[in-house]
Amino acid sequence: MGTSIKLLVGLGNPGPEYEKTRHNAGFWLVEDFCRRHGITLSADTKSKALIGRYQRGADDMRIMLPQNFMNRSGFSVAHIANFYKIPADEILVAYDELDLPPGVAKYKKSGGAGGHNGIKDIIAQIGSQDFMRLRIGIGHPGHKSKVTGFVLGKAPAAEQQLIDDCIDEASRSIDTLMEQGWTEALQRLHSYRPQHKG
Repeated sequence: MGTSIKLLVGLGNPGPEYEKTRHNAGFWLVEDFCRRHGITLSADTKSKALIGRYQRGADDMRIMLPQNFMNRSGFSVAHIANFYKIPADEILVAYDELDLPPGVAKYKKSGGAGGHNGIKDIIAQIGSQDFMRLRIGIGHPGHKSKVTGFVLGKAPAAEQQLIDDCIDEASRSIDTLMEQGWTEALQRLHSYRPQHKG
């Protein structure tokens, strides 16, 4: 039995200067999912987001990339969730995770923001922590004073390759999540091991 996802959200910052920065890992994942399924995202001024739709069988899922900068992502999520009456537990949010190394991604059912400003704003705007998360590892710079520069910087090529390969697997695991369910998707993604090249 598949897990119902009515809204898939990727977090990041809009604009070419942020496109290749680690903080945009959530954007990369959703863009990968859309590429594989032939989905085009288009600008929606009311929600301040790029919006798309995935329909297959019984699945009918809205897809979104908020264009309001990371720490105001919640506005877009709340707008779409309210408009389509989507409960928090049918929302999946993909984002960059400092506490996981590059090449690792993990699902999480609910919980606090863990210091992530985009997640913090979504919790505040929708009034719930009960949404699903897909955390994409980007590694940690070692000290919290370096975090801002780190997440807004570009990963070295070898690290970026690990992140890209992991995003491909994580994106495919969303199909598993919808088709087979939470346990199967976790088993697939959490058993993935990055291939170190070179």
